Amino acid sequence: MDSPIALLGGRPWAVILPVFHLIRRILPQNVQLWLNQISCVLSISICASVIRIVPSGFPASGNGLWYTSPGTRWAKDLLPVGNGHLAAMLLGGTTQESIQLNIESLWSGGPFQDSTYNGGNNLRSQRIQLAEATQRIRQNIFSSPSGTIQNIAEIMTPAGAYGSYAGAGYILVTMDASGPVSEYTRWLDLDAAVQRTTWSQKGARFVRESFCSHPLQACVQFINTTTSTLPTLTYAYSVAPETGLPLPNVTCFDSSTLRVRNVIFKPGMLYEFLVRVEAPGGEVSCTANDDSSPNNATLTVIGASEAWVTWFGDTDYDMAAGDFTSNFSFQGPDPHNNLIDLMSSMHASTDSYTAVLNAHISDYTSLMDRFSISLGQTPDFKLPTDQIVASYQSHIGNPYLEWLLFNYGRYLLVSSARGTLPANLQGKWADAQVNAWGSDYHSNVNIQMNYWLAEMTNLDVTNSLFNYFENTWVPRGRYTAEVLYNVSHGWVTHNEMNIFGHTGMKLLGNSAQWANYPESNAWMMIHVWDHLDYTNDVQWWRRQGWPLLKGAASFHLEKLVEDLYFNDSTLVTVPCNSPEQTPITFGCAHSQQLIWQLFNAVEKGFVAAGDSDIEFLDAVRTSRERMDMGLRIGRWGQLQEWKVDIDQPTDTHRHLSHLIGLYPGYAITSYSPSLQGGLIVDGTFMNYTKEQILKAAEISLIHRGNGTGPDADAGWEKVWRAAAWAQLGNGTEFYKELTYAIERNFAQNLFSLYTYGSTIFQIDANLGYPAAVLNALIQAPDVASTDIPLEVTLLPALPPSWQSGSVRGARIRGGITLDLSWKYGRLDMAKFTVDRDVAGRVRDVNVNYARRVVGRFRSNPGTVKNIRI
Repeated sequence: MDSPIALLGGRPWAVILPVFHLIRRILPQNVQLWLNQISCVLSISICASVIRIVPSGFPASGNGLWYTSPGTRWAKDLLPVGNGHLAAMLLGGTTQESIQLNIESLWSGGPFQDSTYNGGNNLRSQRIQLAEATQRIRQNIFSSPSGTIQNIAEIMTPAGAYGSYAGAGYILVTMDASGPVSEYTRWLDLDAAVQRTTWSQKGARFVRESFCSHPLQACVQFINTTTSTLPTLTYAYSVAPETGLPLPNVTCFDSSTLRVRNVIFKPGMLYEFLVRVEAPGGEVSCTANDDSSPNNATLTVIGASEAWVTWFGDTDYDMAAGDFTSNFSFQGPDPHNNLIDLMSSMHASTDSYTAVLNAHISDYTSLMDRFSISLGQTPDFKLPTDQIVASYQSHIGNPYLEWLLFNYGRYLLVSSARGTLPANLQGKWADAQVNAWGSDYHSNVNIQMNYWLAEMTNLDVTNSLFNYFENTWVPRGRYTAEVLYNVSHGWVTHNEMNIFGHTGMKLLGNSAQWANYPESNAWMMIHVWDHLDYTNDVQWWRRQGWPLLKGAASFHLEKLVEDLYFNDSTLVTVPCNSPEQTPITFGCAHSQQLIWQLFNAVEKGFVAAGDSDIEFLDAVRTSRERMDMGLRIGRWGQLQEWKVDIDQPTDTHRHLSHLIGLYPGYAITSYSPSLQGGLIVDGTFMNYTKEQILKAAEISLIHRGNGTGPDADAGWEKVWRAAAWAQLGNGTEFYKELTYAIERNFAQNLFSLYTYGSTIFQIDANLGYPAAVLNALIQAPDVASTDIPLEVTLLPALPPSWQSGSVRGARIRGGITLDLSWKYGRLDMAKFTVDRDVAGRVRDVNVNYARRVVGRFRSNPGTVKNIRI
């Protein structure tokens, strides 16, 4: 007798698979997905179904993140939305959804908490005492056998009420539905900046959409269902999940709007939300407790076919009130009336959710679509993002995830930078009342890295950054320059900056290695100069850019002193630290390179500024000629970090401070012996070739390690190393470091984590990542003078994994747009298009590929240059 299998033609799976399918359908979805992977070995038909388990509505481009279960861990699972002013983190719940809220200016500390807060500065009456102390410190450094000292605490100041960026509570959404949930997915659509959650329950299909609209200056969450009416919904506000916030006052503003009033600290900054629900075809009501317990008023929706909640939020912070005339109060009006105006404006313009959604998407895409990139990726519609991240291996890589991270970085910057304040250490997403490093503006690499991608990827998001400098750094920075440094012109800041003009040198133990950083203004002026160099926006330059840059340069012009250690007549900074490193010394390479670049920017931007202060320009030129250039090759072939040769080959410090001229600066990359060599130092004629300088930089980079030294294991340090390797044209080391960062420092929601396995989100690696990738594909570093041709290098460090790809809409210096494509690892086409208005800033451009010049042109208005290989 034939067996059942024999009767089926020897195809045993014809018996097994129907049973397998039956069992699979009744299991929880996470088990179903696991079985789907196993079943690929059993049946091609099952594999085919696995290939398209991506949620319906997920971008066809693959440009999104998706998951098969709700999030639980804030820094690793939740998905971010934001418009610059407001931000939110979404768990993707079903019958219960928690929306964690942020308002960009919600900070503890500052004058709101302490009326005597003065930005961490000394008193004006201490100016003479501080000048004498500074002179003693300089003498001690110059007279020390090693040129170093251990402490400068006598000129530092306690931070006072420095404060921290904080979370703003939660909106809790509850739906009166029961029964098992199936077919669950949640995703973040990076093409539209919308987060969606879908699931089935008791035969109904539910869709929830969330986004923060820049045109609306509000955030929205929408829900509908395939049945005729939604189950009863309730909306409430709570601080219970948010560590440290005081209890709020939650009342009914009207029958469909909650009014939330609270302070971040008692005493402290006031914040308010208006939370309004719309429910076509249904009934919305607000229920408030009695006055003795006004902390849990709720909105209820009954019988609606769909519903959406819109929240408007603000604080009484006013950046424009951070100057002498306002007594540095930063105090603005009560936000209530402004929120009413915003809410009224929305209802006057539209009562349609679809119109609100479309306006948001149109605004977002108009900004994002100016640029695109392909790394030859094939979108993975089979595996959820968390599984893609979990299976990622450094060195081997995955072009799809690498491409996704690039787009995610741009999304995060757009979503956090278009407010009043620039993107901070966590963009605009933070949980709890106090966050790591205050979630502040660390200005010795972190805030800078946040904006490395902006100009080159054609994102117009820097206004808030420059306004922040003008309104919080400059006013009190003038005071710090005068009182702390006895400098009568310009302004200065240090490393750690809040939103209250904290310009002083922060004393916390012997903290000079972090706080002794008056070059923070010089580094940030790279971004100010670059904005002119990329856009040729002369009107902005005259109005804002030039005054900022001139003020920073004026400070350093007066602060530089003659080197009395080597007695070589050069001008140096003293005392200085290489950021976050001891010792305290003089002529730190980082400082010298930055100030040299700053002085170059003065000369390059002087004519466009329309300035007539020739005396200032001549003083800058004279000091620049006398400066130590911060470029010296040491005893083991390294580029020295300090003017004294004390670098250790075993130093794997997280910062690449002395290599700032390699990337993102140009003092190393565009080194010129005629401009930067020729000084006699300690009897040695310092006239290196460019090849020698680049080799010394490479040796330093090798010895700095891969970003997992004993002092840190951060994503940003690995991303910086990747960009530096790309600048050296080493695609192998670039890709090794980039992929190592992805494997080690990025969570399943693609947030960058400070150290491996930690729960500290720090956005700089997310935002620095696209810049590092682009630096492997296109390089056009700055030069000391616009008379020097701009050298553009195409595909300088292309890794083998990105065999084919393209870049559209990239921007380079001179107001030039670049489109680029490559195939089989070789350049295919490059198209350069010069803006029609270059403001008279015409320059020569050389195009390089594979170590040879493949094209030359002059950037006359409207010029188009095509190159094919």
